[in-house]
Amino acid sequence: MTIEFAHPPADKAELESGSAFTPRFDSNGLITAVVTDAGDGTLLMVAHMNAEALALTVETGIAHYYSRSRKSLWKKGETSGNLQSVEEIRTDCDQDALWLKVRVAGHDATCHTGRRSCFYRVVDAKDGVTSLNIVDTEIHFHPDDVYGKN
Repeated sequence: MTIEFAHPPADKAELESGSAFTPRFDSNGLITAVVTDAGDGTLLMVAHMNAEALALTVETGIAHYYSRSRKSLWKKGETSGNLQSVEEIRTDCDQDALWLKVRVAGHDATCHTGRRSCFYRVVDAKDGVTSLNIVDTEIHFHPDDVYGKN
C-alpha cells in the first residue's frame, strides 16, 4: 500500500477545519517535524520529511525523515537500533508542520552524540557574549562504537 497526499485545499476554512490530511510541503518538498517522547514529552529532535518519508512513517509506524545534508531518505535509528515507533502524528493549523510523539527503542537515545535529545545544550548570554553550556551530560551509547570513527 502506498500513501499519497492530496494537495492542500484553496479554502482556508477547509484546510484548518476539514478532516482531510493535506500536508503543505515547502518549495523544497519538505515539511518540518517536531519529535517528542510519547511518555514524558521531552523534545527529542526537529527534522524534515518529504512525501516519501511521511508516507513510510504513516505506513510502517516507524519514523522516517529526509536528510537535507545527505539528500536522502533516513530511517531514524536504523544504524543505532534506536528506532522511533510513532504513537501519534499531529499537524498544525495550516498543515505545514508536524508533531510526532514517539517511543525510542534501544538505548532510548535520539541524538547521534549518544544523548537522549538533540537539545542537550542551553544558550547563555552574559555581558553581550553568548555561549553554549551542556545540560545533559548522560551518554546512552558511544557514537564511535555505533557509527564508526569519523
